[in-house]
Amino acid sequence: MPDLLTLIAPILNALLVALIARKALGVPVGWPRSIAMGLFMGATVAWAAGYISELTGVYVDGQAKAPLGVLFVVAALVTAWVFVIGLIVLVLLELFVPTGTLPSPLTFLRGWKARRSRARRYTQVMRIAAKHGLSGYLGGRRRAHEGQAAIARSLRDALNEGGVTFVKLGQMLSTRRDLIPEVFANQLATLQTRAEPEPWPQIERAIEEELGAPLGQVFLTVDSSPLASASVAQVHAARLLDGTPVVLKVQRPGARKQVTSDVEIILRLGRWLERATPWGGSLRVSRLAEGFAASLDEELDYTVELDNLRGIAATLDGGVRVPTAHGAHSTGRLLVMDRLEGTPIGDAGALLATLPAATRKEIAERLLSEILRQLVRTGVFHADLHPGNVLVTADGSLGLLDFGSVGRLDQPTRNALGMLLLAIDKNDAIGATDSLIEMLDRPEGLAERELERDIGQLMVRYRTGLGRGGSSGMFAALFKLIHAYGFAVPPQIAGAFRALAALDGTLTLISPDLDVVGAARRQGREMMREVTEPEAVRADLESRLAGYLPILQRLPRRINKLAEDLEHGRISINIRPLSDERDRRFLTGLVHQVVVAILAATATLGAIVLLASDIGPMVTPSLRLFALIGFALLLVGFVLALRSLALVFRRQ
Repeated sequence: MPDLLTLIAPILNALLVALIARKALGVPVGWPRSIAMGLFMGATVAWAAGYISELTGVYVDGQAKAPLGVLFVVAALVTAWVFVIGLIVLVLLELFVPTGTLPSPLTFLRGWKARRSRARRYTQVMRIAAKHGLSGYLGGRRRAHEGQAAIARSLRDALNEGGVTFVKLGQMLSTRRDLIPEVFANQLATLQTRAEPEPWPQIERAIEEELGAPLGQVFLTVDSSPLASASVAQVHAARLLDGTPVVLKVQRPGARKQVTSDVEIILRLGRWLERATPWGGSLRVSRLAEGFAASLDEELDYTVELDNLRGIAATLDGGVRVPTAHGAHSTGRLLVMDRLEGTPIGDAGALLATLPAATRKEIAERLLSEILRQLVRTGVFHADLHPGNVLVTADGSLGLLDFGSVGRLDQPTRNALGMLLLAIDKNDAIGATDSLIEMLDRPEGLAERELERDIGQLMVRYRTGLGRGGSSGMFAALFKLIHAYGFAVPPQIAGAFRALAALDGTLTLISPDLDVVGAARRQGREMMREVTEPEAVRADLESRLAGYLPILQRLPRRINKLAEDLEHGRISINIRPLSDERDRRFLTGLVHQVVVAILAATATLGAIVLLASDIGPMVTPSLRLFALIGFALLLVGFVLALRSLALVFRRQ
């Protein structure tokens, strides 16, 4: 029992000291470091008390040289000063390593294996960056505009070697021409996620795990050779038991685990680059990384793609087809859809060459019309319209694939986008500027007149489709102009511009001589005519007026009361400062800190005066009473000063 008490007593003492320390500092300091400080105090206080007692002559050669009360005061002061030293250590720790920035011991032990795996992967990524000559740019020691073409090629090769997650990151960046130079976007757009097919037994086992049944109970046949093989998923042809031809999009085993690990590394790299490099801060790399992580997480969940597919299908008017999904057989890692006949635009060069130019132009305009209708009228649009996701048949029918990336626009944004297209059609720079400001988040200090002039010049340059890059360059140029003026582009609107930019390349492959801007102006004019025709405007006004009717009914009575109050001098304005609880808390905290700082300064100055004085009664031959009081007062000043500093650090 005595041994057990000997073991428990220091722990209980450490817990008590930790509790007192947290209360003294006034901030929730972490328990582990507080308990460690308590153990330190318990281990050193006895030695410190003996040393100080001999130094002051209170206790010499094992004998007391001062009254018992003085011995007690000296011991209490020594204990308190050891405690203060511990508080100083805690405050310094809170300054450099705030509570919560390090994992708890239990969490550290649990995540050791994952951290070791992540460290290996992180080292591998940094080795790949160094191999391709990018380590200097990651460290901020070299400027990213030096030799952009060579850097862009190195970045493409590094991302391609990094694996699927980094390839997809590069593909996402290639669509953000508002943020990265065109040479980088062009190089990153060539990244591909094709991969060697997974062995069929593993894919078969993955499909059966998702179905919860053998393949023969759901499908009549399943082709073991994939139609397409990417690094995340494979697509296999199959037939349901009733003979319906379908395709199975199945996620590779282990793909989510690898992507999740890499995404965590990308998030860490993004935060580090934003802090360590000027270009990382200007591009807000951490926000880009977070947006990429969110979109990739949705892409790995095929239930999201299933909902996206159904959302797009519900808005189509027959000009473009999409596959029908079979929700009963689809899961988070397996998507079963009807098979669409056709050839991807990227592989349909020979097929398109057999079609007359007028037919190809009509196909391209039909695709453009459908996407603009999705953007302006329905608000649900396909956001990844690269040539591999658009199918064409010999008779000119169109189909859309891969609904992992679908955007949604609210009604005000759709109206603003439609008005932008209408303003472009009318060469109205003022209307286009107003539409952009309505659609985007206005930056501080926006030079509206300069923006208006630049948009007007852009319209003149691309009016006939003869600008640099052809008519398809207008959307990319408009996006660059938006970024140049510091607009904060919301993710969904960025997705809409990204969809239009990707659509440019697809339309060019279908019909190289198509004037994309001219077609967009015609399509936008037709759509906005439907919205702005008298009957549509009347119906919109009637619906809005119905909402305001109760207010209008009460308006005469309120005007009459306001006039009477004004006539009799009963109108007054009441201002209640600090009525918001947050303002009161802020002011109270500020006053608290000022008072604590003043008390700390007063106690410290008083202690210095007492310690410096050479008068007063002697407690021992080498210790004056005023010095003893000064040490106590200095202790109070130190504790108050530490509390004030801890509150400041915690607020920051």
